[in-house]
Amino acid sequence: MIPRYSRPEMAAIWSPQTRFRIWFEIEAHAADAMAELGLIPKESAKVIWAKGGPATFDVDRIDAIERETKHDVIAFLTHLSEIVGPDARFVHQGMTSSDVLDTCFNVQLARATDILLADLEALLVAIKRRAIEHKMTPTVGRSHGIHAEPTTFGLKLAQAYAEFSRNRERLVHAREDIATCAISGAVGTFAQVDPRIEAHVAAKLGLKPEPVSTQVIPRDRHAMYFATLGVIASSIERLSTEVRHLQRSEVNEAEEFFSVGQKGSSAMPHKRNPVLSENLTGLARMVRAYVTPALENVALWHERDISHSSVERMIGPDATVTLDFALVRLTGLVDKLVVYPENMLKNLDRQGGLVHSQRVLLALTQKGVSREDSYKWVQRNAMRAWLGEGDFLTFLKGDADVREKMSEKELDALFDLEHHLKHVDTIFARVFG
Repeated sequence: MIPRYSRPEMAAIWSPQTRFRIWFEIEAHAADAMAELGLIPKESAKVIWAKGGPATFDVDRIDAIERETKHDVIAFLTHLSEIVGPDARFVHQGMTSSDVLDTCFNVQLARATDILLADLEALLVAIKRRAIEHKMTPTVGRSHGIHAEPTTFGLKLAQAYAEFSRNRERLVHAREDIATCAISGAVGTFAQVDPRIEAHVAAKLGLKPEPVSTQVIPRDRHAMYFATLGVIASSIERLSTEVRHLQRSEVNEAEEFFSVGQKGSSAMPHKRNPVLSENLTGLARMVRAYVTPALENVALWHERDISHSSVERMIGPDATVTLDFALVRLTGLVDKLVVYPENMLKNLDRQGGLVHSQRVLLALTQKGVSREDSYKWVQRNAMRAWLGEGDFLTFLKGDADVREKMSEKELDALFDLEHHLKHVDTIFARVFG
């Protein structure tokens, strides 16, 4: 986790103190279940909670023990025994390290996901507000970066809203899939720990029992989870890239908010750069970079190995913390985005009406002209306008073949901008209901 790109609430989930607290809760809930089953004294379960519950775990002490034992869970259990006393002998009865590690990891991922879902909700609110604001703000649509046909800036944002709505649904499913618990003992057979203990711990932690854990929770769940984060990151980059293009000096249709006192360049005082959207593009690359290691973690040896462990100690915190920061940053970018409708109209007219070429093509075919001839007639006039020789509509009116089929009035009608906006309400109804 890089402090520059971390928010405190998300970072706290991955702190050593939080991790050890979850480890304790897993062990203590398991002890409660064992006591109810008569496997350990009920009084011992109470002592474990009474002494371990309010404790602040000494991270340095645990690290010191681990340097000797070379085992993190044993180091924690040793420290816990120092806190709890003799009753600590009933902690971890029949359990194995993965029961604690995997269950804790999924608790952390579930908590992190709750923050990410709240982030997405805030982003959707911001996008919807700006989409409605610019629902009928005309702008040029581009394909291959080249002017195509008119659209609205609101539709651009409506697309983003629909995409992030799908991402929210994906993340809800990913959270449900990842929120499982394994307290099944060595190789996952429950030979030394009753399945009812797992059910109790799962219920207390808001998880579901893993159907077959083989000592570790299957990593296909985690692979899908991190893949979902990667898709969300790609959507962040898509919207950020659009902003970056729109802020180019030659386009200047929208730009990031530039605050009083902000500086764009150490050398050029005039600069106003799309630094937020560029930053988001980079952060998106990092979140996606964690997907491949998660996929490779699926293929563990036999019932368990720890090749996945080092990977997850990195990608768990880094992917969730980075995505959290990126979503919040994108929300602020959208919320304060400066939009220039007058420049959008100027760019829309930049090529002398070429954005209406398809409409002319279709109108000629309706007049009985073959599609091939219609295309040829329209294109030869469009290319003159493309080269800056004059106005597209003027050229069409001066083309003998076109004029034989269409009057000036009919041609004028084909250049009506409102024609392209007639179904905006329909699309908005589909997206926003």
